[in-house]
Amino acid sequence: MRLSGSPRRHATALTVAGALVVGSLAGAPAHAAPGTSASPEQATALAAALGDRSAGTYAEAGGAMVVTVTDDAAAQKVRAAGATPKLVTRGADDLARATTALEKSARIPGTAWWTDPATNQVVVSVDSTVTGAKLDRVNAVARALDGTVRIEREAGTLSTRAAGGEAIYAEGGGRCSLGFNVRSGSTYYFLTAGHCTAIAANWYADSGQSSQLGTGGTGSFPGNDYGIVRHTNAGAAEGSVSLYNGGKQAITGAADAFVGQSVQRSGSATGLHGGTVEALDATVNYAEGSVSGLIRTTVCAEPGDSGGSLFSGSSAVGLTSGGNGDCSSGGTTYFQPVTEALGVYGVDLV
Repeated sequence: MRLSGSPRRHATALTVAGALVVGSLAGAPAHAAPGTSASPEQATALAAALGDRSAGTYAEAGGAMVVTVTDDAAAQKVRAAGATPKLVTRGADDLARATTALEKSARIPGTAWWTDPATNQVVVSVDSTVTGAKLDRVNAVARALDGTVRIEREAGTLSTRAAGGEAIYAEGGGRCSLGFNVRSGSTYYFLTAGHCTAIAANWYADSGQSSQLGTGGTGSFPGNDYGIVRHTNAGAAEGSVSLYNGGKQAITGAADAFVGQSVQRSGSATGLHGGTVEALDATVNYAEGSVSGLIRTTVCAEPGDSGGSLFSGSSAVGLTSGGNGDCSSGGTTYFQPVTEALGVYGVDLV
C-alpha cells in the first residue's frame, strides 16, 4: 500500500489554505500512589534516574503514573516522589539487550518492536507478510532471549500511511496530510512526514495543483519520519487542528507522549479518531526501510493521512508515520514524536 493516497480517491481541497487542521509478570502488583501524584514528566525523569533499576513507566486507567522497579529501595524512592512502584524482574539493560538482538537478527519488513513496561517484555509484532523462513527467524531470536521477548501476530500489512490534518498534494502526484504549522522568526513552515517530503519538495492545497501551499520540502526517512516545507503564504498558517465537526482545537505547545495517554488524530482521509498510547521508542520495519523512536497507538488511520497531527488536548504530540489496519475494522498507527522534529529544525509551533 502506498503511503500517500490517490488524489482521485480523496479529492478534498483545503478550505483554508495551509490551516493547521490538522494520534504474566512475576512480581508484586502496583499499589495506590500517595495523595500528591507525580506527573508523566516527573515519572519519566525518575525512571531515567534509576537507570537499570527501572524498565519504564506507564499510566494506570485512573491516571496514576506507575514506575517499574527491580528492588525495594527503588520502590521507596518512587513512592516518595508520588508515583506508584511496580516490582519487575528485568531492568532497562535486560530489555535493551533484547532490542539489540532484534536489530541485529530480525530487521525484517513487516515487523515492529517496542518495550511494554506493564509486562516487562519487549513485544515483537509480525504482520501477514512475515511467514515461513522469516517467521522462523523471528521465533529463533525470541527463544534465545528466554521469555524477554513476546511475539504478537497483527492483521493486515504494515505500511507507511498515516493521519493528520487537511490534505496536501505533491507536485507530480501523491497525497499526504499537513501536520503542524511552525515558524522560525518571521519564516513559516509546516511539518509533515519525511516519507511525504521524499515524494516531492513542492506541495499544493488542491488536487488540481492550482494553489501552491509550500516549497522546498525536505525531510528524514527512513531512520526518522519527519519533514518540513516552507509556506508560500505565511498568513495561511494557523495554530489549530480541525476536529472535522466544524470546530478546531487550538494547539498551544508540544509534549512528549507517555504510555496510557489518551490521544486524538485528525486526518484528511478519515476525520477525527482517538485512542491510547501503547508504547514509546518503537522500531518499525517498513518495506522502504526501518524507523526508530516512534509512538505506537491504538488510533486508526488510512492512506492519505500521512504526515498529519497527533495531539492530546492543546498539546502537539506526533506526526503520523504508518501502521496496519483501517478505520472500519480498527488498527495500529505509529507516530514520529513532534518534539524531535521541532528540535532538529529549530522551529516553534505557530
